[in-house]
Amino acid sequence: MKNLEIADLFYNIAEILEIKEENPFRVRSYRKVGQVLETLTEDVFKIYERGCLAALQEIPGVGEAIARKIEEILKTGRLEYYEKLKTSVPPGLVALLSIPEIGPKTARLLYDRLKITSIEELEKAIKEHKVRELPGMGAKTEDNILRGIDLLRRRKERLPLGVAQPIAQGIIEALKVLPEAEQVIYAGSLRRMKETVGDIDILVSSTKPEAVMDAFTTLPQITEVLSKGKTKSSVIAEKGTQIDVRVVEPQSFGAAIQYFTGSKEHNIKLRELAIHKELKINEYGVFRVKTGEKIAGRTEEEVYSVLDLPWVPPELREDRGEIEAAKANRLPILIEISDIKGDLHVHTNWSDGTHTITEMVERAERKGYQYLAITDHSYSLRIAGGLSEERLKEQIREIGKLNEKIDKFEILSGIEVDIKRDGSLDYSDDLLKQLDIVIAAIHSGFKMDMEAMTLRIIKAMRNKYVNIIAHPTGRIIGERDPYQVDIEQQIMAAAETGTFLEINAFPDRLDLKDIHAQTAKEKGVLLCLGTDAHNIMHLDLMFYGVATARRGWLERKDLLNTLPVEKLMEKLRQKRS
Repeated sequence: MKNLEIADLFYNIAEILEIKEENPFRVRSYRKVGQVLETLTEDVFKIYERGCLAALQEIPGVGEAIARKIEEILKTGRLEYYEKLKTSVPPGLVALLSIPEIGPKTARLLYDRLKITSIEELEKAIKEHKVRELPGMGAKTEDNILRGIDLLRRRKERLPLGVAQPIAQGIIEALKVLPEAEQVIYAGSLRRMKETVGDIDILVSSTKPEAVMDAFTTLPQITEVLSKGKTKSSVIAEKGTQIDVRVVEPQSFGAAIQYFTGSKEHNIKLRELAIHKELKINEYGVFRVKTGEKIAGRTEEEVYSVLDLPWVPPELREDRGEIEAAKANRLPILIEISDIKGDLHVHTNWSDGTHTITEMVERAERKGYQYLAITDHSYSLRIAGGLSEERLKEQIREIGKLNEKIDKFEILSGIEVDIKRDGSLDYSDDLLKQLDIVIAAIHSGFKMDMEAMTLRIIKAMRNKYVNIIAHPTGRIIGERDPYQVDIEQQIMAAAETGTFLEINAFPDRLDLKDIHAQTAKEKGVLLCLGTDAHNIMHLDLMFYGVATARRGWLERKDLLNTLPVEKLMEKLRQKRS
């Protein structure tokens, strides 16, 4: 069983315990382990092979008891504790909890009063207006639940980037070791780094396709073979994901990867350019129409070059002006992961993180960063261990002491301060001004109308100590739609007040999304990247933030945390002056 499957099992345990109204601490601990396993960058089985229980306990949030459960799953494919736990609640209630807008109390009420144990039964009850008659319910509740069901179904149709990319990468690593495989790469919307992905397409360059197909269809992570051919096979893997692998001749690999990367709209524009040059372009190459002579196809660069274009980065291939920019030699020099000098949104065990400040800093130093901003939660978010004013002052002093002990690295004292419903902040200005960096964010009151929500955020921006608005639309991909906010007004207010907008790199968020990031750039707003890390491994999620920034046409100059630490501190202080 792979990381995602084990993560799902622990999520289910948390849901059942919540239904049973067990200790909230136990519920959170199981949910946190699920989140850690879901974002783990290394195969949990390989970790276990390296050192059994001791190695598993190095995973954030995994103590001896959880490690033994993971060991049982890895050895037997099941967990006895979970099998018994499932029998303690009515079947189907866990499925109801997968619907955004339904918590354990609502699920229990639906079962106790209406004997509802499936999504289909729930939809039927809503259509018959039975749900609105229950205590604490109403017509608005029914509408919210229907929206949650729609969101759930959309989530099942497409995987978040942070789930799809590791699945694809695992397949690629397995195929790369084959002597018959010359090149292996994923294509489609995944290569374009879209925030959600449908089927996964992988291309292999080889002159011996049968050997590649044999190896692919027998990989351990494959649960079902849908079809197997000489040059193309389709399978079902983790999370019910369909993966298609195509093998092409080396001389056509560039044309194939260009064609199957897409997007459809981008490729149509390329074909139109080819027609004007009396050329034909397809997955096999570029050909002269009159003679059938093949003139390009081994590399992507060849394909673009014969059309008098520079190579276009995959993230830009959405027909949003990239062809025109390429013609005019105005393509942006996109941000690279190596340009990032530090992470500006990080949590520690002072609030709801797993690791100490020192452990987070050590990991950041190993990544080659120059700085790290410690931004634990503020007091209002008590469920996340939000810091009281005294605790925050204590943390500021602790960070000061740590900075005295380390060279060539700067720990920034910061906070992720809650924006209250009226736009005021959790702490006084006298306390905020003692911090190096202040991130303001919304964690409650998501259902305010657009005007009220927009004014709420803009009021926070007008506070001279607020540097950054975190996850500016509040969405969680596949789980929660953005709250109603006028993003154009928010961007304009950021430009006016000198406030930075975050691209939250956590793959469940990726907020701001690409098109909003591009709009912010056009309005002269500087953005920043933060992983929202809650353990040391989450620092690696910067990859997804950079991918979103690239889709937003962002360059080094457009992002705050490409600056060296001295210039970063200057930027952060500008608003206060």
